[in-house]
Amino acid sequence: MSARIRAFDWASHPLGPISSWPPTLRVVLDFMLGSHFPKCLAWGEQQFMFYNDAYRPILGDKPEALGRPLPEVWHETWPFVRDIAERAMAGEATFKQDMPLTVLRHGYPEQTWFTFCFSPIRDEHGGVGGCAVTVVETTQAQREQRQLRDEATSLEQQVALRTADRDRLWSMSDALMIVSRFDGVIVAASPGWTAALGWSEADTVGRHIRAFVCPEDAAALDAEGTLLRTVAQRRQVHMRFVRSDGQVRTIAWSVVAADGFLHAVGRDETEELERSQQLSEAQERLRQGQKMEAIGQLTGGIAHDFNNMLQGIVLPLQLMQRRLQQGRVEEVQGYIDAALASTRRAASLTQRLLAFSRRQPLDVRPTDVAAVLQGLEPMLRSSCGENIRLAMQVPEQLWSVLTDLHQLENAVLNLAINARDAMPDGGTLELAAANEHVSDEHGSGRGKSGLAPGDYVRLSVTDSGTGMTADVIERAFDPFFTTKPIGQGTGLGLSMIYGYMRQTGGSVEIDSRQGRTTVHLYLPRSDNQEAQAEAPVELSAQALPRRRDAVLVVEDDATVRALVVELLADMGFQVLQAASGTEAMALLSGALQFDLLITDVGLPGPNGRQVADLARERLPAIRVLLMTGYAERAALSENLLGQDMELIVKPFDAPAFVRKIQQIMDQEQAAEQS
Repeated sequence: MSARIRAFDWASHPLGPISSWPPTLRVVLDFMLGSHFPKCLAWGEQQFMFYNDAYRPILGDKPEALGRPLPEVWHETWPFVRDIAERAMAGEATFKQDMPLTVLRHGYPEQTWFTFCFSPIRDEHGGVGGCAVTVVETTQAQREQRQLRDEATSLEQQVALRTADRDRLWSMSDALMIVSRFDGVIVAASPGWTAALGWSEADTVGRHIRAFVCPEDAAALDAEGTLLRTVAQRRQVHMRFVRSDGQVRTIAWSVVAADGFLHAVGRDETEELERSQQLSEAQERLRQGQKMEAIGQLTGGIAHDFNNMLQGIVLPLQLMQRRLQQGRVEEVQGYIDAALASTRRAASLTQRLLAFSRRQPLDVRPTDVAAVLQGLEPMLRSSCGENIRLAMQVPEQLWSVLTDLHQLENAVLNLAINARDAMPDGGTLELAAANEHVSDEHGSGRGKSGLAPGDYVRLSVTDSGTGMTADVIERAFDPFFTTKPIGQGTGLGLSMIYGYMRQTGGSVEIDSRQGRTTVHLYLPRSDNQEAQAEAPVELSAQALPRRRDAVLVVEDDATVRALVVELLADMGFQVLQAASGTEAMALLSGALQFDLLITDVGLPGPNGRQVADLARERLPAIRVLLMTGYAERAALSENLLGQDMELIVKPFDAPAFVRKIQQIMDQEQAAEQS
């Protein structure tokens, strides 16, 4: 404000330039400008106005007041403050507290309150040259006091109304209401208590609450009372009470500790609990019936398929035995091929069952979807036949995904075969892939899975067949459910895909209408965009040269162990074997050095992962291959494989096993060379 005063054109003002002002005016003005209290100064007969920064908010939106007469600036209030100002100019100090005034400072009349102190300012000759005004606006305080007075005025009425409401609630409510002392003695009971339990107020008041509680709940009553007396101010309690006629009723209480008493409001939930129990029992009977139906369907389907597969294994083996006795060795290879084909079908069935239950061990790694589809294209074209057109839309720069390569190939083939069978008269089979970000709005519902938000590659298989009804979509993922004729489908294809996708963090969704069905596979994006393809390995007919690498094989099944050892010996490895985790740990704790550990996961004694951990502790450079066909869900968690550990799933082909061993040992040799 000092700068504004200095910048004001006082030369043209009646007060004249600052240098000509009386010393008293300059001194008082300096004092006022340095004050943090709202102050103004009226000088001369015309009461020209000065003010400090703290006073500025009081002016509001009024025109600039500096140098203007005080009666002009506050013209709307001047009739009420003129007497005070004139008395100050006459030499009399005046104090006014909480003076009500209607001001115009924001363009509209505003009711305000101010506390004033008008003090005369005497010049060097003893005369009054002006007056200093200290101003405190008390509008907010007055409004709050008025509000408090208004509230106080109606408080008794409100209390009376609430008391009347409480009395009506007490007397008319069906709820059980009681008030007791902290020692448990009841001091009041509502009519609702009497209606529910049959005990009148006279029977109730003065007695301990324990007299009405079922004896089996007395200990719980004492525990709740202790909590309310010492810790809790509010408790929700379910307790059994005995009616006056001996019936036991379950009451749900809400108990509050207040005003030196326990206030309890209860609701009789006996019938509700009985209905809930009956509903639960009915649901359990329904679940048991559905479970037995599903088990019957499952076991019947498995037995049918496995009997066929076993037949395809037993007969070739018996014929091989007979041909060898007859010396007809040249015919044996055909029987071997037939038996192997049946075993692969059996392995595929078990993998599908495990996939549906989401217990299938998977070899999840970065995978190039475009390369997978390109590799499957010749097989898909041959499977479709001449009357079905295959159209593939695979864009460039498709993300790498995190999945099991072989399960993805099986899933695409299954979907393509289903699509082909849905178009007996021909049509178009479309395979499309695209990068997609799934948001929270993706949703769920019939045919949808409620997919978690994130980045995915959406692989879509679409046919122009007859479409699927809502009922079929609802059951499409059930095991052994199929719409194909008997003998043309196992009903495990979609259930296998469902389990595999959920197990790898993806999802499968169906979108179908008349003349068009699309199955979408959502494959989670991999952070590692460098997908590695597997090179095919042929099983050599001759044993390879001996190697310096030593291998420890741990497998509790003697047949599997012997065959794995034989395969490794054919590859040239030096092999030792153990039949249990304890035996393997004894070998690892000795002086022998091993380069590779091959162990089953489920072993008697310490499991395969525990054996692997000990091997890593004793031999930090050892490579580890875990074998498993089925493991409990805990063993199949993300923590199953440690660093530099590999997994192979039973049953495995000999070429697949050889390929896995070569991959592991090639990595070791590359590490040594680097």
